[in-house]
Order: sequence, then C-alpha cells, then structure tokens
Amino acid sequence: MRSTRATAAVERLNARSTNLRYSIVRTADELFYLTQNVGMAAPIRLSEAFALDDFVRFVNAYGPQKPRRISKLDVAFEKQLQKKK
Repeated sequence: MRSTRATAAVERLNARSTNLRYSIVRTADELFYLTQNVGMAAPIRLSEAFALDDFVRFVNAYGPQKPRRISKLDVAFEKQLQKKK
C-alpha cells in the first residue's frame, strides 16, 4: 500500500497550520496516525490508527480549513435563491 496520499494530506495540513507542525506515523499493520511535533519533547499522538482512506479523510477535516473562493456569480445565484423563498 502506498502512503503518498497520506503524506500529501499531512503536507496540506501543515500548509494550513502556520504555527503547528504535524507528521504521520505508519505502523507495521500499514495503518496511519497523526502526531503533533512540539519541539524537543516527544510527539503528541492526535488520532487513532486509521486505514489509508480513513486517515486522509481525517487529516483533510482536521485543523483550520482553507476558505472557499466565491465568485460574483456564486453570490448573485445565492441572492436569487433567497428571493424565491
């Protein structure tokens, strides 16, 4: 099983979190869990061990989320929907 998707998910999490650093740990059973690095101390375990797909879903939902870009057309469409109600 390749862990490239899991590594990419953790990299995206690190990009969203400017002051905290996260890393991935892979077990012998090919399960993954998320840890938070805190300087010279031991890493803090933040999740239970997940299979690859579940781990990627967990990491994508964890931490600060990137704000969604909204265009002027999206705003106008939302206004039209509210008028119909």
